[in-house]
Amino acid sequence: MRSASSTIDPREAAHFGRMAADWWNPAGSSAMLHKLNPPRLRYIRSQIDAHWGSDPNGFTPLASKTVLDVGCGAGLLCEPLARLGATVTGIDPAEENVAVAAAHAAQSGLAIGYRAAGIEDVAGRYDLVTSLEVIEHVADQAAFVNGLASAVAEGGLLILSTPNRTPLSRLALITLAEGSQRIPRGTHDWEKFLTPDDLRALLEAAGLRVTDVHGLAFSPARGFELSESTTLDYFMTAVRG
Repeated sequence: MRSASSTIDPREAAHFGRMAADWWNPAGSSAMLHKLNPPRLRYIRSQIDAHWGSDPNGFTPLASKTVLDVGCGAGLLCEPLARLGATVTGIDPAEENVAVAAAHAAQSGLAIGYRAAGIEDVAGRYDLVTSLEVIEHVADQAAFVNGLASAVAEGGLLILSTPNRTPLSRLALITLAEGSQRIPRGTHDWEKFLTPDDLRALLEAAGLRVTDVHGLAFSPARGFELSESTTLDYFMTAVRG
């Protein structure tokens, strides 16, 4: 897993591995991820329905679909995707995260395949590949995107999210969130944040076509919500061809 071409940053893997035991605690070190999950799922569901023409009111739009979640942590996204009907595989470089994810899925009665791996270790292709708030933590962003693109099946979707490299993201995520320890210190490196143009260029170089860009904003009254503004954080969806 730690080949010369690995996209895994061992320091990042160790940082997130230390959070494993607390990952499913909505008031713990991953509290922000719990708050991010509802708008994440709304965005992913909108892209699924638009791409495959599924019923927006249906319960299992991913029935018969395979999903790969890259940088899955302890499974906060994998579990709802499995409930949408998908056959889900989650990979993460931290062994601790994978162990917690597998135990929680078993307790929840969900059959999710987890393994400690990087994107370069993935064989085969998937209908939907997701990687949310991960690319800013990898060692080689271009190689990471190439790996993600290689895992997308013909006619499939790739959905990413990441903070934008703006003064607002530095203030909100590092100065305020890490400064107040709402997020563990050292979680983010602002220099590794990508603008939408940066990420689009990487996806196009990997042979994918971007079909949607949507912002994620924060409101003191409403919390995290989908937005037209990409200034803080954003989603990007791409397809092959």
